[in-house]
Amino acid sequence: MDKRSILAIVLSLMVLYIYQTFFIKPQPPKKMESPQQMTAVNDNVVAGKAVNTEVSPVHANGMSLQQSKGFKEKEIPLETAEFSAVFTTRGAALKSFKLKKYRQSIDKKAALVELVNIKPGIPAPLTVSFAGSDFNVDENALYEAKVEKTLSDRNAETERLTFTLEYPGVIKIEKIYRFYQGKYNFDLEIRGINLSKNTLNQFTALNWYEYVDPQREEDQYGHEGPVSLAAKNIERDNVKKMAGTKTIGPDVSWGGFESKYFIAAMIPPSPSLTSLSLSVGAQDTVNLSMKASKSIIPPEQTSILTYSMYLGPKDYSILQALNVGLENAVDFGDWLKWLAMPLLITLKFLYNNVAQNYGIAIIILTTLIKIIFWPLGNKSYQSMKEMQKLQPKMAELREKYKDDKNRLSQEMMALYKAHKVNPMGGCLPMVIQIPVFFGLYKTLLYAIELRHSPLIWWIQDLSAKDPYYITPIIMGGTMFLQQKMTPPAGDPMQAKIMLFMPIIFTVMFLNFPSGLVIYWLFNNIISIGQQYYINKRTS
Repeated sequence: MDKRSILAIVLSLMVLYIYQTFFIKPQPPKKMESPQQMTAVNDNVVAGKAVNTEVSPVHANGMSLQQSKGFKEKEIPLETAEFSAVFTTRGAALKSFKLKKYRQSIDKKAALVELVNIKPGIPAPLTVSFAGSDFNVDENALYEAKVEKTLSDRNAETERLTFTLEYPGVIKIEKIYRFYQGKYNFDLEIRGINLSKNTLNQFTALNWYEYVDPQREEDQYGHEGPVSLAAKNIERDNVKKMAGTKTIGPDVSWGGFESKYFIAAMIPPSPSLTSLSLSVGAQDTVNLSMKASKSIIPPEQTSILTYSMYLGPKDYSILQALNVGLENAVDFGDWLKWLAMPLLITLKFLYNNVAQNYGIAIIILTTLIKIIFWPLGNKSYQSMKEMQKLQPKMAELREKYKDDKNRLSQEMMALYKAHKVNPMGGCLPMVIQIPVFFGLYKTLLYAIELRHSPLIWWIQDLSAKDPYYITPIIMGGTMFLQQKMTPPAGDPMQAKIMLFMPIIFTVMFLNFPSGLVIYWLFNNIISIGQQYYINKRTS
């Protein structure tokens, strides 16, 4: 790659870094309507007779049936091929969710990735609260639990976990979890059964609690915290900067808690009638509360809300198949997604059908990209050679018209025209390739396929930096060699800047994911070969 294009990429990276660091500010909290203002009747209400809108408040302030029977908290383990989960009867909530195919580190004995992180004394995720309703149900009440095996040839559902909480003469709450074969997603059906003789107003909130260690080390390339898709826009919040309560929506397609490669997401039944409330509570706990619109439950009738849950890897193809926009959680960026996605698809194709090694697949993909841009590269190097031939005459003009900048520009343009040389010819073909570089940068940085994926020998994780900095140093050497092969810049200041480019790039790439360094290294190697070929042909 020639000096001008390297300079253009460095400046682009600097602008991108400065913009993201100093100019992107967190959005201010949005004002939320009170539950009383959200008057739309839930579409999932099972209607019996005509709905009576005159409501007589009924409060479930006494003991639940389960409490009166002396129920104790129990843990309920549940296993599938994809995850190992533990539910609790307290709040009918989720206490643990470990992914069997993913570990915390490349060590084969490392702990499995855990998507539930809570502390004693705070509610577990997936509790349900009913603030503003005509009945009062404790979020941490003890439920009765029943597990059923439901696998059949016609049904992919493997298990059903039903929790029941009853306040006699008032309300019965059922939380039914349905799990499916070969899936990271499962369903949660919340039923409110009116046991009274009065029509009841119900406001339902599904809650996700997550403990965030204030001393945790920040991932400079990934976000860890609340994330949501509302009105087709991704919202990400920095936990350390959160204050008070922030409301997102309505029109919330999904909301949850993410890390760089994994996500726990709640997907509502009616996005247009759903809002999401975010807050930081006691013990450094983040609370995401997904609030549905009002349901009206006539006497002896049932309201039903069915949520989908996804707790698993941020694998683009898996998320896209859910058809709720959850694939937007993979941070490819709005501008570069159209480039990053084809590159990821190609990379996975090469892995599955050619290489069986993502490091080798990256090298093949780099080669294919260079082949596509080969004609542009040839034009660039040829233009640089022509410009090199004009250097003595350009130096004469600079000396002759050093005190007359306008005349110098005119004479320079006349010189280019006389020799049919385009001064931008060496730069433009390479600049066109810059978006491809950034697209691949995003692909290699956030694709979970590279996580804990080895190349060879000392590189056992393409998503992590080279532990011995071997590839970044070799990459710096290839840049130095390219610089020696490239005609010297006519501008003395530019020439001085270019002297530092190999050093600057080497330092920048020391902590980059090794998969990205390998791409840049082999891109340089192929470019050196192409430049050598052009120099030989035109000499």
